[in-house]
Amino acid sequence: MDIRAINDEYAVSGQITVEDLDTIAALGFKSIVCHRPDHEEAGQPEFSAIAARAKELGIETAHVPVGPMGVTVEAVNGMVDALDELPRPMLGYCRSGMRSTKTYEQTQHIRG
Repeated sequence: MDIRAINDEYAVSGQITVEDLDTIAALGFKSIVCHRPDHEEAGQPEFSAIAARAKELGIETAHVPVGPMGVTVEAVNGMVDALDELPRPMLGYCRSGMRSTKTYEQTQHIRG
């Protein structure tokens, strides 16, 4: 797990595992947004498994998948909703962290 801070409220990572969530909680993250569609790659943990363990740890979650079409209006709107509703600091993740970064960047002119 390679967590990269974008700013004080938001950081990104590549794919996380259920086992990573204890560390994520210990680092102080209050919410997680998954930008990866389920079943994108064999062996990828399903969002529901991540969300279930996160809930046990008191971390709120949202699933805002960004698929082959790239960052869509729907994804940006979903991210705006997540930023409005979920506590921070927030961790966004996808396969590499790039979609999580791009989706967040697209919200800044709306939330600015």
